[in-house]
Amino acid sequence: MPRDITLSNGSMLVNFDRRYQVRDLYWPRVGQENHTMGHPWHFGVWADGTFSWTDGDDWERHLDYEEHTLVSRVTLRHAGLGLALLCEDIVDFHEDLYLRQITVTDESGREREVRLFFSHDLHIMGYAVGDSAYYEPERRAVFHYKDKRWFMINVARPRGDSWELGVDQWAVGVKETEGRVGTWIDAEDGELSGNSVAQGSVDSTVAIHLTVPAGGEAIAWYWVAVGEDFRAVTRINRNVRQKGPAAFLDRTRHYWGLWLSKDGGCPAEVSDDIHRLYLRSLLLLRTHIDNEGAIIAATDFDTARSFSDTYAYCWPRDGALIASALIDAGYEEPARRFFSFCHRVISDEGYLLHKFNADGSLASSWHGWVEEGKKRLPVQEDETALVLWALWKHFDRYREVEFIKPLYRGLVIRAANWMAAYRDPATGLPLPSWDLWEERLGIHAWTVGATWGGLQAAANFADCFGEEGMADVYRAAADEIRSGAEKYLWIEDAGHYARMITSPDDGVGGEVSRDQVDRAVDASIAGLWFFGMFDAADERMAATVDKVRSRLWVNTDIGGMARYEGDNFHRHHHEDGIPGNPWFLCTLWLAEWLIATARSRDDLGQALELMQWVTAKALPSGVMAEQVDPHTGEPLSVSPLTWSHAALVTAVLRYRARWAELG
Repeated sequence: MPRDITLSNGSMLVNFDRRYQVRDLYWPRVGQENHTMGHPWHFGVWADGTFSWTDGDDWERHLDYEEHTLVSRVTLRHAGLGLALLCEDIVDFHEDLYLRQITVTDESGREREVRLFFSHDLHIMGYAVGDSAYYEPERRAVFHYKDKRWFMINVARPRGDSWELGVDQWAVGVKETEGRVGTWIDAEDGELSGNSVAQGSVDSTVAIHLTVPAGGEAIAWYWVAVGEDFRAVTRINRNVRQKGPAAFLDRTRHYWGLWLSKDGGCPAEVSDDIHRLYLRSLLLLRTHIDNEGAIIAATDFDTARSFSDTYAYCWPRDGALIASALIDAGYEEPARRFFSFCHRVISDEGYLLHKFNADGSLASSWHGWVEEGKKRLPVQEDETALVLWALWKHFDRYREVEFIKPLYRGLVIRAANWMAAYRDPATGLPLPSWDLWEERLGIHAWTVGATWGGLQAAANFADCFGEEGMADVYRAAADEIRSGAEKYLWIEDAGHYARMITSPDDGVGGEVSRDQVDRAVDASIAGLWFFGMFDAADERMAATVDKVRSRLWVNTDIGGMARYEGDNFHRHHHEDGIPGNPWFLCTLWLAEWLIATARSRDDLGQALELMQWVTAKALPSGVMAEQVDPHTGEPLSVSPLTWSHAALVTAVLRYRARWAELG
């Protein structure tokens, strides 16, 4: 199930699904240690002797954000109960505090008692063994803990000019053993048992009671404070008591509004919907950046149900392209932290491996170290190259000499030396590595273009540091790569560039047979122009893009661009006209090519249509998945995918710049 709302402060991240259930809670690093493991937290309402969970089909739900900030705006309505709820959620921008304000409105015309119930299905540190939970009467709060992971749950309601803290009911119990499902079942009669302690695999439910006047409203606050020990979480709770819960909502609203204030606006031709999604995308990018620099691909845990793993890792490629979007938008600090992260994790030999955890440790991988009995580096070379490409963009714009100084030897030169050497001497092309889709080993058009861009960036850095000889080496290697691409990747009889050359050895040996050329049309061939190696308007490049457009457009009512011909990833339909599922980023690559090749403002219209397509296929909250169903438009795979939002940011910024150039 997609995540419709994501909230984060760079150390704590909370995700909600489309039924407004908390599904993921990461702490103390974004993407690492999911303390729910995707298990839902239920939110229930009792009134007039009737109980209902708000994730049920009898509720009308609308999940969105407030404009220009990371505050949710969720409306819930139950006609049978005669109640409407407005929920505003935050993760505080500074404290590790998740807080919700609930405004309950009576629609029945009579005063009533309304009870709100909140359940918590924690799997602390990613597993449900050795957890403890208890009710503590002094603070009238419930605590969960294991090792150095503590969660304090509390509620409050207004009392005159102040507020009253403390839960009205509670239950702590055992789950997932001997058929026990959890204390949330106990809430369904409107009463909780009051059991005060449990250990092992445990959950909890708490309640707050409100008096809602006829046709009027009442407010409740609910929060979860997270820290390493009892002292840490009670300190946060004390701050909430002293400042008032509403103060945390207001300050977080203003912080993210201030964070977005760098926006330079868009041409009038860019619709309000596109501009709104652009701003939402910037905020969603920030939610997935750990404060220590790792840029996480996605935090939707549901993929673990099918693949026994998630996207909650830092891929250097994704991170570099996301950092590039942030640089272009004027956000130098998150990008700077990412480059420092890459400096910490790069290998001594000069390459970046598949993916990393948010703490910098090596993450899971399906790329092996041996191929046909020989050692093979399990790398995707574009992941190393694009970090240098993006780093040069950062330095070229911000000229932060003292920042780049320690990275020059440890990251730039180390990576550039490896890329310059990791090539076939006969063709000049990079040696085989894994493609950006992580499915094929070979010499890929995308990787060729990315490596050229990385080497050019390294040459620029070497020039800046007065090492002209090294700059010459890197530029010579880049020139040989470009020449090799022109010679070996162009398929004359097909009239387009190849996506890949396969190689049984450590190089193609100067000759490429017809059988070694992969003739499938692939959107990732965009890498040949995207990083500057070929001009987007080059005749061969234009012919290739024409093939990409004609063969990869999904010919259904949904439309959009597929990744490549015959893509079966998350595919449920195999009829003609559907080469694969529509991907947001592939559709946006086409938009960017149209922007790059536009000769007048009128020519930009097709790109604008594609950006409008993206806006229409995003969720009402603005969240974009990795891909969508070609018949229904429903999100598929992870949602949100950080890369999708970065691609939208980049497309809008390039549109804005090109519009100005063509004026």
